[in-house]
Amino acid sequence: MTDNEWVDDGPLVRPYALVRGRTRARQDVFDLVAFVVAMVDTLHGWVRTEPEHATLLALCRLPISVSELSAGANLPIGVVRVLLGDLLDMGAIRVREPVERPTAQLIKEVLVGLQAL
Repeated sequence: MTDNEWVDDGPLVRPYALVRGRTRARQDVFDLVAFVVAMVDTLHGWVRTEPEHATLLALCRLPISVSELSAGANLPIGVVRVLLGDLLDMGAIRVREPVERPTAQLIKEVLVGLQAL
């Protein structure tokens, strides 16, 4: 494979390269169901940002869960958490835990409903 070959319409970049080898965000506030919302319109002029930071920021113009951000950006959840940590450190986003978490009974009912399909 040469340096100029492309895979899936883009360069193949390993997830750890996107986050410069980091495996965790400094803050442990990025639960899968936590909501993230952008506080700024753009990262233009900010230092040490990657295109993936801008992608995540664009996706969270309206409140969106961390898991939905991962799916929307097509990035592994661990990478998304680290990149969101960068954005939080910069003050570019705000994170909120959901008001109500599903009960164990509700989760069981959902599983039963899915199995019935």
